[in-house]
Amino acid sequence: MALNFPCRPSLGRDDFMVADCNHQAVSIIDSWPQWPYFAICLLGSPGCGKTHLANVWAQKIAVTHNQPYRIPFIKASQLSYNQASNLYEQSPYIVIEDLPELQNQEALFHLYNTYRDLGGNILFTSDTAPARLNFSLPDLRSRLNIVPVYEIKAPDDQLLMALLLKLFSDRQITPFPELLSYLLKNMQRSFSYARKLVEEIDNISLERKRAVSIAIAREAINTLNSDMQFNLFG
Repeated sequence: MALNFPCRPSLGRDDFMVADCNHQAVSIIDSWPQWPYFAICLLGSPGCGKTHLANVWAQKIAVTHNQPYRIPFIKASQLSYNQASNLYEQSPYIVIEDLPELQNQEALFHLYNTYRDLGGNILFTSDTAPARLNFSLPDLRSRLNIVPVYEIKAPDDQLLMALLLKLFSDRQITPFPELLSYLLKNMQRSFSYARKLVEEIDNISLERKRAVSIAIAREAINTLNSDMQFNLFG
């Protein structure tokens, strides 16, 4: 039986693959602190690299200020009003993840105003543009509407190939060229699917005590596709 040890991804700047689909998002992270506004939003589907880029930003801040602390990463769904009142004292820089899951709109409104008025920076991540989020608090909607958005679009073949190589490398697997070609021809073309696929291939390989092969890749694809159909129609 394979033991499900966690896989720690590489989240450094050199580990992020730059392509046409994410060039603008990478450029705005690299351009800090010369941002056009105190807050920005990284927009993209799950698994596209938003959190990776947020970590790159956090590392850049730590190096710039010569401080080893990690800036706060807060899930929007977990943000409370009391927490929002104290966060700026912890760090003038903050990442708010999964913006559509926000529950306490007053808390974000207060945090937004605090960081804007005191000269901090906020990086939002979201799979929906802030202007399309139908929050009930009008003042919060109007503020989020002016936050610049930088989208990470669907990957092309070149980026998918690089992503697969990185995902396998994170698991100490060196894929052979024929395997990568097979995956590119048969996989669904999304970041999240690529991550699930490599995980499933690794799990099957460990359970069977066999080296990664096209046969294992085929089984992994069939398993994922069946699971996705079951979730859709089951």
